[in-house]
Amino acid sequence: MPGPTPHAPPTPPAAEGHGPVHHRVPVISLAGAAGPTVTLPAAFSSAVRPDLIRRAVVASRANQRQPHGTTPTAGLRHSVEWSGKGKGVSRTPRLMDSNRGAQAPNTVGGRPAHPPRIETVWRKKINVTEGRRAFAGALSATRDAALARARGHTVPEKIHLPVVLEDPAEEIASAVEARKLLGRLDLWEDVTRAQLGVHVRAGRGKRRGRRRREPKSLLFVVSRPGRGLGFRNLSGVDVVPIGRLGTEDLAPGGTPGRLTLFSRGSLEALRHRLREVAA
Repeated sequence: MPGPTPHAPPTPPAAEGHGPVHHRVPVISLAGAAGPTVTLPAAFSSAVRPDLIRRAVVASRANQRQPHGTTPTAGLRHSVEWSGKGKGVSRTPRLMDSNRGAQAPNTVGGRPAHPPRIETVWRKKINVTEGRRAFAGALSATRDAALARARGHTVPEKIHLPVVLEDPAEEIASAVEARKLLGRLDLWEDVTRAQLGVHVRAGRGKRRGRRRREPKSLLFVVSRPGRGLGFRNLSGVDVVPIGRLGTEDLAPGGTPGRLTLFSRGSLEALRHRLREVAA
């Protein structure tokens, strides 16, 4: 007969005022030196849900599609007739005084069989709570260097993610100064990777205004529009103000873990956007 089950050790009482975990990262100066630490918003400690992140990105991409369709008379601008049965030819409409078929979908220049229609609904819906959790999870994924490397980013070994820069970094207005700063942070290799990865798109997309495809590199989040202008022209780099930051910016293609830089002012604006109280 089995002996008595030992009692589990008592659980210590929770500390008064215990709340969500707040991670701290150093603030990097323009010289590349680590300064005082800053507390990240609690959203950076959320669970990473790849399924919700992908759903949010797919919905965002679907909602950006522009309705399009063919003209109602496409392929029907012909003067055709049908000769009737019993003539030894198919019943395809043919041009007047000619044996050439026209207007039918199986003829040259005929109407499309199943054309795109403007009444097609492309929009996808996502619950408000799911959208918020997807955004918080995408923010939290920016702390994980393993996820960033899985996306293909070149991440230095000894670096605290996400990278938080001093507010003067937003004042950089030339690509030369931006390149120098990224060089001090050992992040320029990721921009070079994106630059070398630019290639001509396969398929018909190259005929439709998107001839080249460029890999994604850094994301620089600034406090308000019109800042960080020196980073805009670098290969694969996106500059997004905190008010327009979305899940798709943090997880392009629905894959979380983008290498992200925040300015200190953008973190405070993000805290205000999420309605969090500073820790």
